[in-house]
Amino acid sequence: MSAVITTVQPRWAVPGGRVRISGTLLPVGVDGPPHVLVGRHDARVVAASHTAVRFVVPAASEGGTTAVRIDELPGETAYLEIARTLTTGVHQVDNPAFDGLGRLYVTQSGGRGSKVPVPLYRVSADGAREPLAVDIANPTSLAFGPDGALYISSRFDGHVYRMTPDDRAEIYATELGVATGLAFSPDGTLFVGDRAGTIFRVTPDRQVESFATLPASVAAFHLAFGPDGNLYVAAPTLASRDPLYRITPDRLVDVVCERFGRPQGLAFDKSGTLFVADALAGSSGLYKLDITRPDAEPELVVAAPALIGIAFNPSGGIVLASNETIWTLDL
Repeated sequence: MSAVITTVQPRWAVPGGRVRISGTLLPVGVDGPPHVLVGRHDARVVAASHTAVRFVVPAASEGGTTAVRIDELPGETAYLEIARTLTTGVHQVDNPAFDGLGRLYVTQSGGRGSKVPVPLYRVSADGAREPLAVDIANPTSLAFGPDGALYISSRFDGHVYRMTPDDRAEIYATELGVATGLAFSPDGTLFVGDRAGTIFRVTPDRQVESFATLPASVAAFHLAFGPDGNLYVAAPTLASRDPLYRITPDRLVDVVCERFGRPQGLAFDKSGTLFVADALAGSSGLYKLDITRPDAEPELVVAAPALIGIAFNPSGGIVLASNETIWTLDL
């Protein structure tokens, strides 16, 4: 029997993500692990056996369909889809957001209590950034409302702002605690996550009321409405495992999954599958979860370093966000 590569898992990756090559009789000698090449770049091997080799996708990887080879196995080649950098120099705390024209909105949130000159950018498909010098301290979460306007939470002043057509920010709702996650329900009601432990509901006439209570988060609440009409919430703590919560329209709270390490941004695709960015070191990446199955296990879809947020492009593909970088990937 000859040595062969059978699979690469997952099939998609961001530079810095950990990927597994599976096979039979993979070369592991007394001199150390095998030499892995991703494209033309050397990859750092973090674990190796005769059936699997785990490696880190090199930071210098160019992106796109990329060959993966083991030097000691001439002729054996696998392929990996690597995300391309869209823009850098941002500061994300939650998901970026696409408008109906396919333009991406990202934040330069800054440290708690600071106000940066340009807290918001609009990014085109080619990565060009248009600065939006709105008067918002610590912009945190972004969501487009049923009116097509962009809504922005501020964890500094506890406000939610609404962007006007001429790119000004007007206050939409106030007294929302440490306002982080945003999501609109199917009927257009806005929900806001106060990371101190409260989910607020903002009615269409802008009345603020407490909707549900959850354990506090050390970072930010992340919100998304599912196709079942329930609100899904991630609230990362300092624990080694954090639950993913579901809140019904009747305010009943239950745990959907307890198998994430440090869940961050949430988003549903058109088929109703939930995608979760997990930032726990060693197992970070983008996972998908079938919310219709109570025993469903999260499946790693994209290997990546610590992710903060995700967003689906209306024209196809996905963007992935760390604190500082936005990548694009045809998933």
